[in-house]
Amino acid sequence: MTTQINLTDCTAAILSEIADNMPQKCVALTYAMALRSERAGADNPDWRRINGAIVDCWSACGLDRIKRRAHGIVEGRVTP
Repeated sequence: MTTQINLTDCTAAILSEIADNMPQKCVALTYAMALRSERAGADNPDWRRINGAIVDCWSACGLDRIKRRAHGIVEGRVTP
């Protein structure tokens, strides 16, 4: 049996990590959890706000790195 744990208030969690200068790998893991939580119907992340904060902190290339890693985590291609 597999248990899925969902994150709630994903937007606040990711924005907090960015404000606390967490590394991109950490933000990508939370981003992946947000994707899974959204798919499960447990939360409705504000992707525009999240992605804007990532771009403001690291640039569009940083957003691309975080999104690629997060999707890789969700798809099982990347180990968190």
